Formats: sequence, C-alpha cells, structure tokens
Amino acid sequence: MQTRDVDVAIIGAGTAGLAAYRAAKQYTKNVVIIEGGPYGTTCARVGCMPSKLLISAANAAYIHKTTHLFGVDYPAPQLREKDIFQRIRSERDRFSGFVVESVENFPEQDRIRGYAKFLSDNQLSVALNDNAEELIVNAQRIVIATGSRPSIIPFMEAAGDKLLVNDDVFELETLPKKVVVFGPGVIGLELGQALHRLGVEITMLGVGGALGPLSDPEIKSYAYEHFNEEFYLDIDAKVETVSREDEHVLVSYQHKTRGFVTDSFDYLIAATGRRPNIDKLDIEKTSLELTERGMPIFDEFSMRCGKSNIFIAGDVNNFRPLLHEAADEGKIAGENAGRYPDVRAGKRRTSLGVVFSEPQIATVGLNLNQVKERCQQCYAEGSVSFEDQGRSRVMGVNHGLLKVYGEQGTGLFLGAEMFGPAAEHIAHLLSWSVQMRMTVSQMLEMPFYHPVIEEGVRTALRDLNHKLQIGPEVIERCLDCGPGA
Repeated sequence: MQTRDVDVAIIGAGTAGLAAYRAAKQYTKNVVIIEGGPYGTTCARVGCMPSKLLISAANAAYIHKTTHLFGVDYPAPQLREKDIFQRIRSERDRFSGFVVESVENFPEQDRIRGYAKFLSDNQLSVALNDNAEELIVNAQRIVIATGSRPSIIPFMEAAGDKLLVNDDVFELETLPKKVVVFGPGVIGLELGQALHRLGVEITMLGVGGALGPLSDPEIKSYAYEHFNEEFYLDIDAKVETVSREDEHVLVSYQHKTRGFVTDSFDYLIAATGRRPNIDKLDIEKTSLELTERGMPIFDEFSMRCGKSNIFIAGDVNNFRPLLHEAADEGKIAGENAGRYPDVRAGKRRTSLGVVFSEPQIATVGLNLNQVKERCQQCYAEGSVSFEDQGRSRVMGVNHGLLKVYGEQGTGLFLGAEMFGPAAEHIAHLLSWSVQMRMTVSQMLEMPFYHPVIEEGVRTALRDLNHKLQIGPEVIERCLDCGPGA
C-alpha cells in the first residue's frame, strides 16, 4: 500500500478546489489536489456556460416574435438543430479546455487522480483511477471541495432513459417536441424557457410555490403570470404519477384549467436542485459535528469545520452555490489550511444572484424575507414598474418590477429583488452599493444618464427614500424592536 505525507490535501478540482490549491501553495509547497472525475469546473462543463449558449441560441430564434412592435416582421426561423447543439458543445469544450490546461500545468506530484474517502481527520484513502493499489494520504489539513450533482427525486426515475438532468440537455442532437420540466428554480427556468423559445412545448411543474430565488410576493406573482404567457407553469402542482409508455413519459397531474390529466412527453427534465457531494466521503469517520443531513457544521467566514483541521468550500457546503462564491470560499479555505493554525475570517462579498431568463431575475444583498428577519417594523421598500419606464418602452422590454429595501433610522441600503430588463447589470450596481454600505440618499447622488433603463433604479430609490425616517430617535426605536420584531 502506498502512502503520502502532505501538509494540505484538497479533495476536488472544481472552482473552489482550484482556488484553494493556489491559495494554500502561497504558504506551503507540500499540497496535493485530488480529483476522480473529469477536470473542468461545473460552470464550464455542465452549468453556466453551456446554459448561456443554449439561451443565446433560443433568444436568436425568438426574435421574430418580438419585433412586430417596431413595424419589423421576420419569417419564422429555420433551425439547424444539430448546429445549435454542436456550437454549444464546441464552445463548452473550449471553456472547459482552459480549466483543464491550467490544472495540467500544476506540478505532476501535486495531482492525484482518484476518489478520496476519510479514514480520520488526518487521513484519506484514495482509490486511484489507474487501478493501482490504494493510496493513503496523511494530511495535516484537508479542504473538502467536491462540489455538487443534480438531485433526482425517486419518483422521477420511472422515466428511465427519458429522464434528463442539465448535464444531458447539452448532449442532445435534435430538439424534442414536448418536454416536462420539474422544478421552476434557476436551472429549470433557464433551460425550460430556452427550449420553449426553440420551439419545444414546455410544461413546468413545481412544488411548494417557489419561483426561482424570489421571496417578494408581488414580484413573484408578476413573474409567475409573465412566464405563463409563454409556457405552462404551475409552481405548486399536484403530481400523482410518472410512468413510461414506449418511448414517452406519462405524467398524471392536476392541470390548472383542464382538471386531472395524463400528458405524454418526449423527456422529463429534473431541475429539482443539486445535492452536495458529501455522501461518498465517509465523513462520519471524522470527528466533525454533522447536521441531520450529514453535512459538516462550518463557519461561513473561515470555512473551518468546527475547531478541526478540515475546511469546506464551494457548492459542497450548499451555502451560496455560485461560481464567484465558490472561488472566494476556496481562497479563504486554502489560505487558512495553508497557514493553519492561524485561522482567520475571510472577506465575504455581498450576496448577488442572477437568473438568465427573459426577463431576468436578480437578487442583491438581503431579500425581503431576510429584511423582515432583521426587524418587521424597521425597514421600508421602494418599487418601480418597468411597464412605463422610458427606455424600456422604447426597446419594447417594458415588463417587470424592481423592489429596493432600506433601513429605517440610518437610511442604509439593504438589498433588492428584481424581475425585469437588464437585471444582470442593474444587480451589479446595487450589489456594489450594498457592499460599500451606501445610504439611499448617497445612491441618489450618483449620476443617472438619460434615457437608460437604470433610470428605473432611481425611481425606485426615490420611492424608498420618501418612505424612510432618518434620525437617532428612529434608530433607538428600531433597536428596541430587536431582530424579527
């Protein structure tokens, strides 16, 4: 049996693992990164990049339905389906190739190809990919960065080989005729709407009333109605069975207008979230304190699990499963593992999320539920509808709402939720404002050009500013309220 002694072992070579490796190497040269699957991050291989390629193709195909407003008509597009998917895969492989190249430039002795499991807090067993004997890695510190995988609810497995996850969609050669999407979250909304705009008949079913990351009921209601103008969406569907009939998937469910129905689909897409890759690590063999779901309890600022020598970063901790967050967490975990026991809190950026639907969805800083948790009485909200916003009407994209939240007493800008045009860009401006701890009045002192969609932000901020009460007496009153009061 082979053995290897290292200062830091990193399990996983995705975004978080690569960032952890580079950070740890600043403090010690004796670092290994262990990966059993293919190199290339989730984002580049099966996530954000191929999905945006699909969305770009879909929006190009859909443009003929949006230009009649301007007196411009196009004939229906002729889709070269194989070329659509070929470009997605080609560009995806290009993006992934950059990641693979960077990993392969690491010193060979730093790379271990195989699947790791814990034997103790300081020892890993690695089943090597080359079928060689097991490798025992004795590590003074360990970073878990194993990412996540699609979560499939057991009843969906009845669809058999007609069950797809996001990874599979990009491997299609031609477009199906009819698809059911389970899960109106980020992945479901992006893939479902894109396929719809490419001519696929989409039925999207959810449970519990969630719609993307939205918590503001007014914005959620608006977005729900708007999506239903394009395709059938029920965010609280009553599904009875999923079954197979020849080459089709049968789904029996309560339709909003047709009553109980059984519909036939070419594929079922499971977009019901992602599952942290923690369950195959034998984490129970460590001394870590675990949640009921078997997840290590960790500090979100240091990424340290309890008082141990083990750190956890990226999608595997399920805290903020986004690429930029994984990179930040990996850096924090790697630095702390590298200089251990000198563990420090790292800088966490303002929460920022975008759904690349049309219109787009964005959340910045605190959402409405989080604002209310701070204090039910000590916040105000401002809003703007983009239906009458000047530049949005000019461009024919005048759909959506923006809500902005501020703190009574201080006037501090807390966050925002949005469903509307240019949300990916507006969200960045607002997230910078939250991170700089700007007040609403300070934000209103910033320049706004005319005519731009961002003028809608100013309208919402003016509405919020009008509702805020500023002063020490208001602050004192809010302090008396306490969190959630």
